[in-house]
Amino acid sequence: MLILPVIGFVIFIGIWSAVASQIDTSLGKFPGPSAVLEQTVSLYKEHNQQQEKAKAFYERQETRNAARLADDPSYQPKVRPFTGAPTFFEQIWTSLYTVGVGFLLASIIAVPLGILCGLSKSTYTALNPLIQLFKPVSPLAWLPLVTMVVSAVYVSDDPMFAKSFVTSAVTVALCCLWPTLINTAVGVSSIDKDLINVSKVLRLSTFKHIQKIVLPSSIPMIFTGLRLSLGIGWMVLIAAEMLAQNPGLGKFVWDEFQNGSSESLARIMVAVLTIGIIGFILDRLMLMLQKSVSWDKNAVLR
Repeated sequence: MLILPVIGFVIFIGIWSAVASQIDTSLGKFPGPSAVLEQTVSLYKEHNQQQEKAKAFYERQETRNAARLADDPSYQPKVRPFTGAPTFFEQIWTSLYTVGVGFLLASIIAVPLGILCGLSKSTYTALNPLIQLFKPVSPLAWLPLVTMVVSAVYVSDDPMFAKSFVTSAVTVALCCLWPTLINTAVGVSSIDKDLINVSKVLRLSTFKHIQKIVLPSSIPMIFTGLRLSLGIGWMVLIAAEMLAQNPGLGKFVWDEFQNGSSESLARIMVAVLTIGIIGFILDRLMLMLQKSVSWDKNAVLR
């Protein structure tokens, strides 16, 4: 089965290369596969060079502090952080960490609330108008509000997390909790009536009912919601980083667009492909997790 994806990839590369050579932009030709590969290597080299600069920076501080301590044992050494511009690969890590926190926060809220909505029709009836009201709201609408609230509430002389990180994570959580909530509620409300009757006959407590009946039966729908939420969260994060200029892949794309050099288009294309590849990997990881916790090992999941 591996041959089919390879054929599809080769066809895509061929079409991309042919079309790119026909497109002229204000910054030159649209980047083809070779230009993107060249800039990928360049970004990797820049990352290594920056890492070497950071290493040398901290080594110089250690040498100075050791010399000061030798002259004055009461001296309290200070280590200043390296303030060089974040590299492309550091931006990737920043975005992954941010989307992970936002997605986890959304899941912690959405799964229990979805179970409650699925078990209680009155709760679902009460919350459904709010769900339908906030579900279609764009991250571009949430971001200014979240930014203002975080700036007003998250006040500290020595904050644990940067405000830009908190703003991005909360925006991701607000936008990606709805698919999980809705799918969880649908999955729980669709449990086979026979299973519910068995639970009643056995007089299971509410906790045992959820643990033994509700969760195993609704796992497929819950994970469908989680996979949708993670995909949405990843898209939302990139848009939020671009708009708010928060650290991450979105900011990298915007900075390269503003830079306007002959290499910028190829670097943006590297970022676009990276975003897509990471999104695919995140979805596959969620699928693997679903397979590991699903009670039905023979179910076809894709």
